[in-house]
Amino acid sequence: MESFNQYMDYYRKEMKKGTVRNAYKGLMEYIMDLRTHFKNKYPSYFVSGLYYGYMDMTYFSFSPDSLKDRKLKIAVVFIHDTVRFEVWLSGQNKEIQSIYWKLFKDKNWNKYKIVPTIEGYDSIVEHVLIANPDFSNLDELTEKIEKGTLKFIQDVEEFLEEN
Repeated sequence: MESFNQYMDYYRKEMKKGTVRNAYKGLMEYIMDLRTHFKNKYPSYFVSGLYYGYMDMTYFSFSPDSLKDRKLKIAVVFIHDTVRFEVWLSGQNKEIQSIYWKLFKDKNWNKYKIVPTIEGYDSIVEHVLIANPDFSNLDELTEKIEKGTLKFIQDVEEFLEEN
């Protein structure tokens, strides 16, 4: 195992190259633009600020009143390790998360991945929106993320209405 100092030496070298810095800056600008797109196109939805993370995940929440009233939220998430976009259903806190996680588990909902436990997870249900995003056409990428997110919301709302 390398020491923190060794990691920082590697970090310093990579930062001098500029590639990681430029990629990260471009990614954060894109995700901020994506958040703004959702906020402007869906003014009745709650859109949070951007959580930048620790290069593990970056996300913002995007929730209609139907979910917000249940103390649930939708997160549009970029996972740095796998370089992919996901959408998550989450609770406002662990208590809410536990209640809805149990509901989804007890009803054996199999439309999307239910996390195996709420311990160590920030979500209840997860779905990969784009496993290998193409950043050469950001408008098309935004459209795919938007369509997938809206479908996920619709499916979650239908499940909750029925149960």
